Amino acid sequence: MIIRCEEPKDQNVIYSVVKRAFECAPHTDGTEHELVNALRNSAAYIPELSLVAEIDGRLVGHILFTKAEVGGTVVLALAPLSVLPDYQRQGVGTALIQEGHRRAKALGYGWSIVLGSETYYPRAGYLPADIFGIEAPFDAPRENFMACRLSDSAPAIHGVVRYAKEFGIEEQQKEGAAYVSGPER
Repeated sequence: MIIRCEEPKDQNVIYSVVKRAFECAPHTDGTEHELVNALRNSAAYIPELSLVAEIDGRLVGHILFTKAEVGGTVVLALAPLSVLPDYQRQGVGTALIQEGHRRAKALGYGWSIVLGSETYYPRAGYLPADIFGIEAPFDAPRENFMACRLSDSAPAIHGVVRYAKEFGIEEQQKEGAAYVSGPER
């Protein structure tokens, strides 16, 4: 498996991978592929943290970390994480998270937040965000809204997460939180 930064030529394939990965996901609003495109064109986008996984030359997974804010500190929002159904439960998602964390730390980011599976993301170091004083801007089960300290030297942060406007948090607050972190298996 090769993990690398997304390239412009990958965009249509990423769109398809994300769409297919979420087709059977238990928690989805069905627009994650559109979210990736919107975030890619936003001020929150970090090109070095849009990663793809290739196996035998085939793009099989994608992860995106974008800028968010907690109490005036820039943090990362992991969303979405997508792996083609035929490649799930084979370590692709875990490898994408680990490489994303490694690159994020090298870029100086101290925190990542995610709304996702309480059985999956803790394996990658995520814990309930409220432990750190980080609050979701919407109603979400405590066990599903998580944070990961990427560096021991990251300063403590406290407050409500401010996501990029492309996440449409206002709509999520009215309709209930959607899981946008993905079929991560």
